Amino acid sequence: MSKGILVVGSLNMDMSISLNSIPAVGETVLGNDLFYRTGGKGANQACAAGRLGGDVRMLGCLGWDEFGDKQIESLKWAGVDTSCLKKSENQPTGTAVIYVDSNGDNNIAVVPGANKDCDLEYLKAQDKLFGWCGLVVLQMEIPYESVLYAAQRAKEEKKTVILNPAPAPNELPDELYRLVDYLTPNETELMKLSGITDCDMSSMKRGAELLLDKGVGCVIVTLGDKGALLVKKGEEYLYPARKVKPVDTTAAGDCFNGAFAVALAEGKTEGEALEFANTASSIAVTRKGAQDSLPTREELDSCIKKGLAV
Repeated sequence: MSKGILVVGSLNMDMSISLNSIPAVGETVLGNDLFYRTGGKGANQACAAGRLGGDVRMLGCLGWDEFGDKQIESLKWAGVDTSCLKKSENQPTGTAVIYVDSNGDNNIAVVPGANKDCDLEYLKAQDKLFGWCGLVVLQMEIPYESVLYAAQRAKEEKKTVILNPAPAPNELPDELYRLVDYLTPNETELMKLSGITDCDMSSMKRGAELLLDKGVGCVIVTLGDKGALLVKKGEEYLYPARKVKPVDTTAAGDCFNGAFAVALAEGKTEGEALEFANTASSIAVTRKGAQDSLPTREELDSCIKKGLAV
C-alpha cells in the first residue's frame, strides 16, 4: 500500500473562548481569553498526520482572506502539501467558535463558508490524488455529496477509507457505510448514528455492531480518557488511554484520526495503530488550541520509548 495520506475536508479559523463554565441556553457568562487559531477537522487531521511524519496532501477550500493565508502557513509548517487547495471566489474561510471550560471540555459551532465550495467539480479536477494515496481520510464538514464521491473514488482505486463522522448527521445512507473501512465516531456521534440511548460499554458495543451491519468494515469509538473501543465482526477490544490532566480537548479526536492514518500507512497493525493514536491524542489534550496542540513524531516516539503509551 502507498504510504500517501489524502485528507479531503474542512479548513476553518477557530475563535476559541476560555471560560469557567460553558453557558446554558439563555445564559450569559464572562469569558477569560479569546484566541484565534487555525482549525477545521480536515486541516487538523492533515496537520496531525503531517506532524507525525506522514506523507500528506490535502483537498479543501479557503477564502481569499487573511484566515485562509494563515491556514496554508500552518499546514505547510506541519509538512502538508497544500498545492491543490482551492480558494473560493465568493466565500470567506470557514469559521468555528469554540467554548472551552475549566475542565478542558468544549462546545463548537461552525460556519462553513468556503468549505461549501469543496464540490464535485473541484474533486474531479484533482482525481490523480486518489490514485496517488494509500488512505483517504474524511469528515463531515464539507458537502455530503463530496464525502460520498471521495469515498467512492477511493474504493474504486482500492484505497483504505477512514471516515470521522463529525459533526454527526441524523443518519448516513447505507451506500456510504459500505465504502468505509474505519468509522471513528466519539460516544455522542455513535449514539446519534446508531440510535442507542445509553453510553455504557455494552450499549456502545451494540451501537457499533448496528453500524457494522450497515456495511462498515470496522468501528472505532473514541472514548476520551477511557481510550478507544475497536469493534469488528467477531472482535471487540478496548485500548485504554494514557492518564493525563487535560487542558483542552478541542483537537483530541482530530489528532487521533491523523495519527491512526499515519500508523496504518506505516504498516502497523490495528492494535498498534490504536495505541499510537491514543498516545498522540493524550499529548494533544495537555495543550491549548487545535493545530498548536498537535505533537511531533519526536515527542510521540519519546513518550512511547519511556513506556508512557498507556
